[in-house]
Amino acid sequence: MKTQYYTATSIDGYLADEDNSLDWLFQFGEIEEIEGAKDDYPQFVDQVGALAMGSTTYEWILEHDNLLEDPEKWPYEIPAWVFSTRKLPVVEDADIHFVQGDVAPVHAEMAKAADGKNVWLVGGGDLVGQFHDHGLLDEIILSVAPVTLASGAPLLPRRIIDPPLKLTNVEKYGEVFAVLTYEVQYSGGG
Repeated sequence: MKTQYYTATSIDGYLADEDNSLDWLFQFGEIEEIEGAKDDYPQFVDQVGALAMGSTTYEWILEHDNLLEDPEKWPYEIPAWVFSTRKLPVVEDADIHFVQGDVAPVHAEMAKAADGKNVWLVGGGDLVGQFHDHGLLDEIILSVAPVTLASGAPLLPRRIIDPPLKLTNVEKYGEVFAVLTYEVQYSGGG
């Protein structure tokens, strides 16, 4: 089992622009339609048994997919954990656990629910950073889009310098995305 952060980012390291918009990303279409991603993305999702996201990511999905009106559009068939200090609207019939606080005990719950499959950290960057701070992040998979945003929601607002990330794979999706996979290394060989 791996805990993976799989996300799209601009070249300059932003997940969303300063208005929390992903229009810069949607200009390229759905990931399943991009050459190279057609097989890789579904394979990635098939290996995931649980996922986590922060409240901003959850609220974006709610709004983008109009889930309060159309709850059947909830995109995940696996259990999801949403980290928030606020009370958020619930998507009817979705397997969502609202949690707050330390990520370590929640990660243990997620790993048990994943039952040998991977845990996907959907976003945002600060939440993923908390998993990293606890030594619970194994891999970062970045679909790098050929745009720069200059500001917005940062990819991973942490200094990861020593030991550095280890590049384990590079792929090209069409003429648009470079997909970079990094193994997260921890001091002491962890």
